[in-house]
Amino acid sequence: MLSSTIKKSDLIMPYFVIEGKRKREPIISMPGIARLSIDNLLKDIGELRKLGIKKVLLFGVCPPKYKDEKASYAYSLEGIVPQAVAAIKRELKDVTVITDVCLCAYTLHGHCGIVKSRVKIDNKKTLKALSEIALRHAEAGADWVAPSAMAKKQVYTIRKSLDKNGFKKTKILGYSAKFASNFYGPFRDAADSAPKFADRRAYQLDYSDLRQALSEIEDDIKEGADAVMVKPALSYLDIISRAKQKFNKPLVAYNVSGEYSFVKLGAKFGFWDERKMVNEIMASIKRAGADSIITYHAKDIAGWPKEN
Repeated sequence: MLSSTIKKSDLIMPYFVIEGKRKREPIISMPGIARLSIDNLLKDIGELRKLGIKKVLLFGVCPPKYKDEKASYAYSLEGIVPQAVAAIKRELKDVTVITDVCLCAYTLHGHCGIVKSRVKIDNKKTLKALSEIALRHAEAGADWVAPSAMAKKQVYTIRKSLDKNGFKKTKILGYSAKFASNFYGPFRDAADSAPKFADRRAYQLDYSDLRQALSEIEDDIKEGADAVMVKPALSYLDIISRAKQKFNKPLVAYNVSGEYSFVKLGAKFGFWDERKMVNEIMASIKRAGADSIITYHAKDIAGWPKEN
């Protein structure tokens, strides 16, 4: 029988990292969340650590001047994510750092790969770019890299590159069942990663397709993923449950930005008690079979007094 009890060790807190110093830019579409420069990121993670959460997921926010067709800033040695990883590992050594590996926030067009036509992704060039990004993150000290582009063979290619360059201990969290969802809006606002044309249904999963979701998870496991993910969480509890039953791999659920903002805004207007709603949501995700939960609520949950 699966437990619905949430432990702090189950939670992963996502962060958006920006260039500069002493910067904290509130994200209007995600109340309580901000884009942070590295100095403020370290302060916030230090507070999170004191509350008992020691796992974070980093997203880089690319300045518009550095965006191009090849997402060059994403795999630059001076990129914001490698800088942030190195800083965390210097000052907060026991914090587990997971990095998102994708191109959407770094390209002019906002798609997750190198585009060769309006909705056609060049898989070979995309895999090369993803491998370079993952390698930069590993070199900086990332414990996990998390490829999220839904490119074919992305886990295999990254695993091969990491191993070849001496990073066999760096683990891979596959965004294995990542759906073309309507719940990503606030994230795209936060990371400035909305597609400038078309949408991402050409490479993200159809929300009605259970069979393909399970197939993608199985492929990532065969390619060497150390853990797999279902994203989003709430509309896909059935996928989480089926994946837990079918596969013997750590399973991560991503409680995404739209799900988070829905709760925050509803609480603001008095439709429900925020804490009760969050606890109900977290219990449902855990009960479905998630071993870990990525959620923007993580810091709030850790700071709430323990219930009897």
